Amino acid sequence: MNALVVGGAGFIGSHLTERLLADGCSVDVVDDLSFGSLGNLAEARAMGGELKIHTLDAGAEEFHALVALRTPDVIFHLGVLPPGEPAETTAAGGMRSLISVLEAARSLGGVKVVVALSAVSLYGDVASKDLPIKENQPWNPVGVRGVLARSIAELLGAYRQEHSVEFTALAMANVYGTRQRANGGVVGAFAQALTERAAPMMAGDGRQTRDFLYIDDAVDALVRAATRGSGLVVNVGTGVATAVRDVWWLMAGPDGHNPSSTPRSRNDVSRFALSPTRARIHLAWAPWTDLAVGVRAMGRGQG
Repeated sequence: MNALVVGGAGFIGSHLTERLLADGCSVDVVDDLSFGSLGNLAEARAMGGELKIHTLDAGAEEFHALVALRTPDVIFHLGVLPPGEPAETTAAGGMRSLISVLEAARSLGGVKVVVALSAVSLYGDVASKDLPIKENQPWNPVGVRGVLARSIAELLGAYRQEHSVEFTALAMANVYGTRQRANGGVVGAFAQALTERAAPMMAGDGRQTRDFLYIDDAVDALVRAATRGSGLVVNVGTGVATAVRDVWWLMAGPDGHNPSSTPRSRNDVSRFALSPTRARIHLAWAPWTDLAVGVRAMGRGQG
């Protein structure tokens, strides 16, 4: 399989690149390095597979020429809305790059597009009785990021209907793992606090829950989506809701610093977990990494 990974120098993208290379795929990474780093691709570059790295904005005119030259079977777009960055400032570039990807896929024909979305931004707060969230749950977008996530899903559907561009959109839980930036998720922030031996910042009392998904599990879902789940939005999560404060004590242990509390934002969802049922059916995927195992592996990876 020939794969092109937009945002391949980022947290999730670099892990995906390694997995694709390990599976024997040829991989083109497209990343303008606004939020990614070539350092994230050090292990991928050392693997010796067929890897080409292009320091390029996917929204640039040159991108279409690259796609025509490399003829990928699938384009993974992981850079539409970079986590931890204000959606208000990244939205224009992200949507431009997505339309560029879709237009390139339409022009070439037979190219599938796989996109990762923030599930918590898309679904928002739901009643406890509706947890874990299934795909028939109405979208209740949270803030600008949520509205954009809904627009991305609808845009993918429109290109499929009008231009026969195949897609799978993965609504992902809170992905964590090595290489995650401190502003890219709560586990990344906690990992930095541990490295600095400092008290972490925690919104409110930390009772709000999230569905924490280990990076290897997330990458496995992405790889499977290259050939499965066409035309669908598929939830990718563990189905387990874990309080944010419990994650800190799991990582820090009994001798960890007590967190410092900051006010919760108006868009801070109170409870969240995703049902993996559709992913099991359509992607033949299921999560396998327990949170305790995942954070221990993350600690080893970060030295």
